[in-house]
Amino acid sequence: MELLLIICLSVLFFAMSRKKLPVYNLILTFLFLAVSSFYAIKTLFLSQPYACLIPFHFWGNDILLTMDKLSAFFVLVINITTLVSSIYSIQYMSMYHTKSRQELVLHYFSFFTLYWSMIVLTMLQNTIAFLVVWEIMSLSSFLLVMFEAEKSLTQKAGINYFIQMHFAALFLLLGIIILHYFTDSWSWSALQQYFANYSNVGLFLVFFAGFGFKAGFVPFHTWLPHAHPAAPSHVSALMSGVMIKLGIYGILRIVFALQNDLMLIGLLVLFVSLISGITGVGVAIVQHNLKRLLAYHSIENIGIIGIGIGVGIIGLAIQNQTLAMLGFAGGILHVLNHSLFKSLLFFSAGSVYHQTHTMNIDNMGGLIKRMPVTAFIFLIASLSICGLPPFNGFISEFLIYNGFVNGIIHADVIVKLVMLFALLGLAAIGGLAIFCFTKAFGIVFLGTERSSHMHHAHEMSWWSLAPQFISLALILLIGFVPSIVLNPVLRIVQQNVSTCSTVLLPNTDALQSISLAAGVFVLIVLAVWLIKKWAFTTKKVQSSVTWGCAYHGNAPRTQYTASSYAENYIHGMEHSLNVTTHFKPIATTEYFPEHRHYKTHQESTYEKHIFKPIAKIFERFFDKFAFIQSGQTQHYILYPFVLIIVLIILTLTNLI
Repeated sequence: MELLLIICLSVLFFAMSRKKLPVYNLILTFLFLAVSSFYAIKTLFLSQPYACLIPFHFWGNDILLTMDKLSAFFVLVINITTLVSSIYSIQYMSMYHTKSRQELVLHYFSFFTLYWSMIVLTMLQNTIAFLVVWEIMSLSSFLLVMFEAEKSLTQKAGINYFIQMHFAALFLLLGIIILHYFTDSWSWSALQQYFANYSNVGLFLVFFAGFGFKAGFVPFHTWLPHAHPAAPSHVSALMSGVMIKLGIYGILRIVFALQNDLMLIGLLVLFVSLISGITGVGVAIVQHNLKRLLAYHSIENIGIIGIGIGVGIIGLAIQNQTLAMLGFAGGILHVLNHSLFKSLLFFSAGSVYHQTHTMNIDNMGGLIKRMPVTAFIFLIASLSICGLPPFNGFISEFLIYNGFVNGIIHADVIVKLVMLFALLGLAAIGGLAIFCFTKAFGIVFLGTERSSHMHHAHEMSWWSLAPQFISLALILLIGFVPSIVLNPVLRIVQQNVSTCSTVLLPNTDALQSISLAAGVFVLIVLAVWLIKKWAFTTKKVQSSVTWGCAYHGNAPRTQYTASSYAENYIHGMEHSLNVTTHFKPIATTEYFPEHRHYKTHQESTYEKHIFKPIAKIFERFFDKFAFIQSGQTQHYILYPFVLIIVLIILTLTNLI
């Protein structure tokens, strides 16, 4: 009940002055975080589950909030990212000084509403109440995306997001109706009853589509690259870091209730996840907008989480409990790891935007000299998202790789081939991620300034850097001491998968050794750098231009751009990625070439060939009813009367 009281206090946002809004948002967030974290820690670490019955009769039942270990884990993940996002927003939102008080009130109210709705979703047992809060989450995040609604691109992104989230809600509603029809229950606990008596594939696919839209699995991912660049950076961090994970939470709830058809479902999840991971990172490489690049990496990492879940399901199908444990543990742990390094990347991108007012990578360069702390933070987060030790991304991916090896050794021939194929796919994802982030970090922070946008950039204040250091510390803590998170994740899988109740994670000693060895290497590099810096403190250092192999025209335009860095990749993948190159070749007879521009543009293949044709069909259909919107007030007044008359006739004739 304490949580409900704090939610009610959010109405006071509308009475707050402009200056008090971010502080009040932080206070409310901290109060809600403290209470929910208290119950989550008791549930996850002390095995004291939380339950609260709300005496509100809703669709035949009171609303029951319960928290098991899986819910508690997601609550803690949501709390961490929301807290750092709230702190980060204090300085970041200061640049929107032209926004009215009403717009800021709506923004912070929507921010807190998104937060509490995510927490409540993880605890709701009533399916209809779940759907209502799901819609509250979608609507509040839509309002956050639309914060800069004066921009046409923001309007398009917001409407795109709004429509796709309602397609997701339709799939969830369909799944809930099917579940109720066959079980006569509005509770999620009825899933096990349904799956025990009927085919699992059909209902799973319906729910997977609904939750897959929110998570961003291919082909339900097309809203992410539009919404994240449009939203403020702390909102992008919250949406990418935790909101899309509510889709993963829903999928896990369905998966843990499955009774049969496990092999088919596992192969399906694994295949879709591999496609999502490869598509996400593959398209990210050709992006020029930094936040759009990070949005595609969200799709990639959702794919990695899904790969872990798929491996876990296959492990259950072949009754290999160790394989199931490694897959599920790796996928669940990557939920936490991705929330940390992805929110950190969006914070860094937000700091860059706050100082330069551009997200175009090709306009950046040399920012490591003006924003060294931000550059360092972005570098660590980049190494983590690439899955390199000793950072947290390596830990969860190591578990999934370990699962592949276990499957290759102990499974039959078909599963061996599947595991080998998936291993190669995940390795390709990791390699492409390294390629992408060497491009992103190098072009944004290294070299010389490419435009005047960089001239006035300087380091952000500690209000913005402090929350980033919190995330950074957690990344390093998990990387160096993985047991701190492995044990809770182990208990989550043991609680939800009965056949894994006695299974332990193998090779954790090897994991700890790799992390420590990589950590020692990092410390050696750091020590060498400090010694070098100390040695030069008493020396006179003379600055000079970068040596260019006797070429003196070291203009900013001679540096790599986002396109030239990935030129070979773009040429090899331009058809599959739908990349269009705009360049007029120089003719052999053109002795004095005229001024030229080289530009590449990428359009989503799924959006172009699937969603846009479907949208045009709907558009043509509704155009036939355009006459209803006549623009005359008399007609609009007439419509309700016509509706009332029709309802009366239908009632009198017992048709309704």
